Amino acid sequence: MPALFDKQGIKFQYPENWTVEASTAIDEDGVTLYSPGGGFWSVVVRDGGDEPAQVAEVVLETMRELYDDLDSAAVEEPVAGEELVGHDVNFYCLDMTNTAQIRAFRRDGKTYLVLYQAEDREFDAIEPVFRAITRSLVQAH
Repeated sequence: MPALFDKQGIKFQYPENWTVEASTAIDEDGVTLYSPGGGFWSVVVRDGGDEPAQVAEVVLETMRELYDDLDSAAVEEPVAGEELVGHDVNFYCLDMTNTAQIRAFRRDGKTYLVLYQAEDREFDAIEPVFRAITRSLVQAH
């Protein structure tokens, strides 16, 4: 049975065996989930006029600074009736290939930024879970 996160104005379902860590940042609300295998799914919610594409681009540029040989592709993805924008990202970390997906959307004057990432073998196995968590977030807001 999935667990329900419903705090800080953020609501979504997630696997009950994943670890939850809420953000303590003053200017934004957020939460990160960690899978038992080390992958993570994270959402940050910002009030104001941040455009989703710009927010996703800032995250991509930050990742470019952190990882050499990063490959990315811009994407638009419909999720539960909402058009999410962002990037699919592949990179090496600790000699392992990793995949990350950056997605952002606006609703009711807030910008939601979703980032999920895992080592490729784990990513392939849990990508449907990442997508289900994202879908539950979009549907709840």
